[in-house]
Order: sequence, then structure tokens, then C-alpha cells
Amino acid sequence: MKFALAVPGEPIDYVYFPSRGVMSLLVPMPSGDSMEVAMVGNEGVVGIHAYLGQTRDRLKAICQVPGEGLRMEVKEFCKEAKKRGALSILLDRYLEALLIQMAIAGACNRLHTIDQRCARWLLMTQDRVDGPVFVLTQEFLAKMLGIRRAGVNAVAASFKRSGVIRYSRGKITVLNRPALETMVCECYKTIKQAHESFSH
Repeated sequence: MKFALAVPGEPIDYVYFPSRGVMSLLVPMPSGDSMEVAMVGNEGVVGIHAYLGQTRDRLKAICQVPGEGLRMEVKEFCKEAKKRGALSILLDRYLEALLIQMAIAGACNRLHTIDQRCARWLLMTQDRVDGPVFVLTQEFLAKMLGIRRAGVNAVAASFKRSGVIRYSRGKITVLNRPALETMVCECYKTIKQAHESFSH
């Protein structure tokens, strides 16, 4: 089970600043299913709703790839943000990049193939971890993309045969990133550019 940093409807007590690892922001459905709408790494913040004046979480946030980070009490965070200094400037720019990521991911999940979506997800995850190896089960990836596990199994097998990845015991190793980049849709580049422009 993935550790939850935020649960919809629960009070926001802290905001989190990952330095390593990856967090997934999910939209849970009444049926019990959920789907990833964005991922957060060392470029972002978990609990950004507090900056918009919300006192309760709107999305579920889980730790996708274990790592490290810092947390800040929400009262202190909001107090600092209200000063309209360097922190609020960065948060404004990050919010724009996050909204772009959410919008593009929604379109990607509707319009592009499972292969392209899996490639995007793997590249985005690798961008946020140290090195080409990260923990990932096919069941979890299927849930993040909102598809059946059989679909992920087929894509993973294809990527493995092509020498793009190695998959063993819940760990993914990206063996050939340039080849993986040829398989991805344009959504990956758009999201990456949005986050790079925010951080520079």
C-alpha cells in the first residue's frame, strides 16, 4: 500500500517539499477507483491547495517512489506566502506548470495510445528520481493510467523485448532512454518544458 500524504476532505496540516522520490496526485472516484492527474517531484509542492486558501485537501497524494523531503506547518507556510516575496513568486509559477501538466495529462489519457502514455509516465518518473532504477509494480502503473493491468503487461513486455527497460521484482530499470523518448507522444515534451520554464 502506498503511503498517503493527503486525503480528500481531510484538513491540510502540512505542505510537503519532496527532495527525492515522486508523489502522485490522484482523483478518487465514488466507485473506489482513482486516476493520477499529476506527479510531483523535487520541482514541486504537495498541499498547494493551502496556497489558494483551501483548508482541506481536494486530491489524494501518495508516495509513488520512496524518497526524502521537507514538510512545513500549513500556518507557517501561509504566513510566509502572504508576504508576497520569493516563495509566492515561485508558487505562482509552479501552479501554472502544474495546471499545464494536469491539462496535458487529461488530453493524453484520452487521445494517445497505451504505449505512448506508459512511455510518458516512465520518462516523467525518471526525471524526478536519481538514476534509471525505480520501484514500480505493473498493477500500480495500471491504476495511475486508468487502464487494465493486461494492457500494462503487454506494453512492459514490448518495451522489454525492445531493450528499452528491464523489469524484475517490482523494479523498473530504464536501459535506453533515447529509444524511450522516440516512443513517447508530444505531451511529455510540453509538460517538461512547462516545468523547466518555471524553475529557471
